[in-house]
Amino acid sequence: MEVGREETEESGKGTWKHAAFHVATTIATPAAYAPLPFALASLGWPLGVTSLVSATLATWYSSFLIASLWKWNGEKYLTYRHLAHSIFGFWGYWSIAFFQQVASLGNNIAIQIAAGSSLKAVYKHYHENGALTLQHFIIFFGIFELLLSQLPDIHSLRWVNALCTFSTIGFAGTTIGVTIYNGKKIDRTSVRYSLQGSSASKSFNALGTIAFSFGDAMLPEIQNTVREPAKRNMYKSISAAYTVIVLTYWQVAFSGYWAFGSEVQPYILASLSIPEWTVVMANLFAAIQISGCFQIYCRPTYACFEETRGSKSNKSTSHFPFPLRNRPAQLIFTSIFMVLVTLIAAAMPFFGDSVSICGAIGFTPLDFVFPALAYLKAGRTANNSKLGLLMRPLNILIATWFSIVAILGCIGAVRFIMADIKNYKFFHDM
Repeated sequence: MEVGREETEESGKGTWKHAAFHVATTIATPAAYAPLPFALASLGWPLGVTSLVSATLATWYSSFLIASLWKWNGEKYLTYRHLAHSIFGFWGYWSIAFFQQVASLGNNIAIQIAAGSSLKAVYKHYHENGALTLQHFIIFFGIFELLLSQLPDIHSLRWVNALCTFSTIGFAGTTIGVTIYNGKKIDRTSVRYSLQGSSASKSFNALGTIAFSFGDAMLPEIQNTVREPAKRNMYKSISAAYTVIVLTYWQVAFSGYWAFGSEVQPYILASLSIPEWTVVMANLFAAIQISGCFQIYCRPTYACFEETRGSKSNKSTSHFPFPLRNRPAQLIFTSIFMVLVTLIAAAMPFFGDSVSICGAIGFTPLDFVFPALAYLKAGRTANNSKLGLLMRPLNILIATWFSIVAILGCIGAVRFIMADIKNYKFFHDM
């Protein structure tokens, strides 16, 4: 099998700031942190805060591990799956390919539901009795993303993702402010923080939701766009992105749970009502940000398609994934992919469930388990150093614990999906 390295590949052109935009866009999306208050409500204050803080630190650490594996054996690997092949061989390649496709498809379904919900909320503000449903807005968003899919590569999205990063900050700031405002207007004696329903199932589901919220299945692909020194620039971009994450995730999660308690909705904006213009603004920020995140998560699927077509060049992540002569094939494939994602999102618009199962099956292996194991397998920890002696048990602990989280999160998500299918019809206007 073609390993996918390109030793003569010219270095990336992006700065650490461009990479920070990409990382922040793929992780800190409204679809990622909007369900965090609901996750905390499913766990309660002590376990919820502990899970959120530990997940933040673990993924920050894991991102540094992946970045440090850049040219780990002197050769350059352009994709996550090719990096996995270089460390684990055949099974590493196909395992990461599977998890990456699950993460990409699941993430895009979840965020398309979120985008449709935000666009519908804006529409209903101006046309309260309008006839358009959630499914209409999911389709509109899918058409727009099909147009963006014709852009050549991740680097070409840098200005889109810069706008998305600022929209992330705008969404978080607006949502936090409006949430606190709504919370103060509520009779605080009526707010309950006790766990409702089956605590085990909700807790399992919440763990998958938190894993989804820190999902980033594209770090090697993003690092490939960065100019040398790639490692140092990637460390800076990761730190900048996680600074945005800490300043947004924790505040949204804590303020949302404080404001609405156990009654908070899976998508925090659905719990907000006043002042209306600020809720509309938050929804617009959400829709803008999601448009860039959706595009980045399309790229692994497009790259896999090109590889299966027997392309002679494996530059699918740093250059156009379809050669100029194959633009018709590009349009056909991206159209099929967009129809598939749009159809699933419209048919089963259960946002919370989609988030949880995607986090459990896709992002947990990619963002928690694989980085720790890969770092150990590549022999990057020095056995005779104090840091190496500390990192080895830490990596084993992270890989073991989050493997358990993936299993529990999957169980919880499946149970909730089965319950929702019983309660709602397909293409239900949520």
